[in-house]
Amino acid sequence: MISRRTMIAVGALAAAALGLSGCAAGGTAESGGKQTVSLLVNVTPNLTEDWWNELVKPFEKANPDIDVKIQNPGAEGVAAAVPRLLAAGEAPDVVESLPPSTELAPELVDLSTYKWATDGPLAEQYTIDGKYYMAGIGMQLQSLWFYNKDAFAAAGIAETPATVEELSDDLAKLKKAGWTGIQTGGDWMSSYALQTVGLPTVVAEHPDWYQKMSAGKLTFSKTYGASVDEYADWIKKGYVNDDALGIKYADAEQNFLAGKSALYPMGSWFVASEAAATSPANIGVFRAPAVDGVKQPAMGANIASPYVIMKESKHVDAAAKLVEWLVTDKAAILDQLKVDGNYRAGYEYDTTALGTDLAKIVADTPDDAYTPTGQGYGERTLPSGYSTEINAQTQALLGGTAPGDVNKAMDDWFSANLK
Repeated sequence: MISRRTMIAVGALAAAALGLSGCAAGGTAESGGKQTVSLLVNVTPNLTEDWWNELVKPFEKANPDIDVKIQNPGAEGVAAAVPRLLAAGEAPDVVESLPPSTELAPELVDLSTYKWATDGPLAEQYTIDGKYYMAGIGMQLQSLWFYNKDAFAAAGIAETPATVEELSDDLAKLKKAGWTGIQTGGDWMSSYALQTVGLPTVVAEHPDWYQKMSAGKLTFSKTYGASVDEYADWIKKGYVNDDALGIKYADAEQNFLAGKSALYPMGSWFVASEAAATSPANIGVFRAPAVDGVKQPAMGANIASPYVIMKESKHVDAAAKLVEWLVTDKAAILDQLKVDGNYRAGYEYDTTALGTDLAKIVADTPDDAYTPTGQGYGERTLPSGYSTEINAQTQALLGGTAPGDVNKAMDDWFSANLK
């Protein structure tokens, strides 16, 4: 996220504008008659620099006049690299893994005229002032509960819960059967379970919750407060591992994989961890339910591999051609989905039984049920720092702070941070 607008050269702005209209500025030739399009990407143990280079080879073969240069942001990551490169006048042509925000939008090419951008996954949810600034390849689902099938069987639970009330009853049965109910931990994941409990109901009941919270038209305690009370009750009853604040994310994951707990609230990327594990527990997954009476629970999801084109690009036409290929070529999409455990309706790849179950959740979830999580995205955002604050307050809840005090602290935080 860019907190301070970078000055853009008039010439670069003109070049980007001409490129969008199909004129020559978006296709400046370089030595050898080739254009070099730089692609700044997220590099991880799965998404290595070599993997990215292999991914774009078919595009380069089909477009011999375009050379794709993969840029590795290094340890600072994409989000930190972009403002630094903008300030240095070295902006990449295309950026991956950095979704548009209201702060970043002025630096991005408007892709609203491209059907491949407007028809893509979660495209409308990521719009800003009605404009489409990104295109992605699929989704990462977040409102999920992974569960130990053997634990459920031992507790006499025959079906996964369809409401929060049923989930609460199941947690009581699991505790009675001697199981640790919910596996959570410290760090960033402290608030994950709370958001998995709350968002499916809160956003289903208030589809414009993000916008109204940011406008001061709703309060945290009156919308999210009941979920905080519910989760606090689970903590008090011992349904959550009592060492949560001292457990790191990697250790929490391993505990669940090893069968030491019954439920694990986590995103769809966990499927890749389960597939790579040696002798994991017998694990299933279900969509996070809402409270009784809510017909369509909201489903937290983020776009997978969002691509944006920087306005400073001198190769807008070529950059658009690359992004179009990345988000429409079936083989390229499947390669990107599979490597990081992401999903898209209609795109199936070889996976584990758990992955197949998750793909069915994707297929059964209507587009209008998807919602941001955490601080949000597109026009559905909360004041900067929300994710940090909700995490801190959930840690306080785990440490014994009364839910009423947590709700008041969140109300006070919003009052102090509304624009």
